[in-house]
Amino acid sequence: MGRRAEIGIVYLTGLAQGLALVTFPAASNIFTSPDFHDLSSSEYGTMFLPMIICAILASSLGGALARRWSLKRIFVLGLVFNMTSMAVLALSNAFVATHTMAYGCLLAAMAALGAGFGATITALNTYATSFFPGKSDTALTALHAMLGIGTALAPLLLGVFVSLGLWWGDPIAILGFFLALGFASLVPQLEGPPAAQEPRPGGPLALLRGLPQRIYGYAAIAVLYGICETIFGNWATIYLHEGKGLSVQWAGFALATFWSMVTAGRVLMAAVAVWLSPQRIYLAMPILICGAFLIIPMVRGDTGNVIAFGVAGLACSAFLPLSISFATQEFPQMVEVVSGGMMAAFMLGFGVGAYGVGPLREVGGLSLSTIYTGTSGFAAGMAILAFFLIKPRWARILSLG
Repeated sequence: MGRRAEIGIVYLTGLAQGLALVTFPAASNIFTSPDFHDLSSSEYGTMFLPMIICAILASSLGGALARRWSLKRIFVLGLVFNMTSMAVLALSNAFVATHTMAYGCLLAAMAALGAGFGATITALNTYATSFFPGKSDTALTALHAMLGIGTALAPLLLGVFVSLGLWWGDPIAILGFFLALGFASLVPQLEGPPAAQEPRPGGPLALLRGLPQRIYGYAAIAVLYGICETIFGNWATIYLHEGKGLSVQWAGFALATFWSMVTAGRVLMAAVAVWLSPQRIYLAMPILICGAFLIIPMVRGDTGNVIAFGVAGLACSAFLPLSISFATQEFPQMVEVVSGGMMAAFMLGFGVGAYGVGPLREVGGLSLSTIYTGTSGFAAGMAILAFFLIKPRWARILSLG
């Protein structure tokens, strides 16, 4: 297999992963509908916990295990978990008459998706960095743009199957996509970069405990970003439909617009990075995210909310891939471990955003409008952390000049 084919597999897998990841929040109104799974807000939020736990474990250990086994094994294992997730999700439709069984299927599907996402995205980030040495900003942004295309297409693809009365056909189609990629990857190539150092004694956990302190700064900003993105993405359709009175179709369109603008922003960043410093873009994004959280609760009407969520998607777009790029550039001797750690931190934030909203609504009595406004504080924290992480990089650049 030539390098172009390898690159194609990696970037198409990013597309498939985006489809799988957003299929669950895109189907939120199906899961909470009395005609289907009939989940409460707390059950819907709790549904994401197995995913978070498994994604954090897979991301945290995936990079270290790739050094001991091989990056390709981690990649293929991720594909298998993703296929399992889609199969079990489709199977849940057969048990909607039995709430416990249907919910159990969703929990199992989410656990498999978490393991698949953690393993796969760790491998993909490492492959993208190794394929284009010296251009990791652009390579990772392009990879996450493909991931974003998948997230943008997920609500639209689900809508097609829902209109046919066969919502469960959506995960089956995604399963077929992963299966095709799995067959295409069964070749001797697709190996990652050679390890810059031997694994430390004590195994993967010992390696993780020895990480430099600044990596934890990048991890903290990934946690905060994960919270913000999840509040936008996972709760958008419920907020817009139940809280603002938009139709299910308009709420889904707003979510699709959010993910579309996430993708468009990543493509735009890759294009303008030639003229505009990625560091400046990075510092501006948390401020824009903060503004979006403050503005969205004040917006009225179908079109206004679609535009507002589009702006939020643009604000989020390149922040995570740039965070991963800056971290891996700073610690090139441990790309797999840093990449996996960043994704584990992101998924921890994802878990807080996905699970925390349910109790805040049902126990705390907070409205989604209040939660959206309050989340602006996390975005402000991102802006502060971004300044302190990027400032030393500028100082080193200026000193070299």
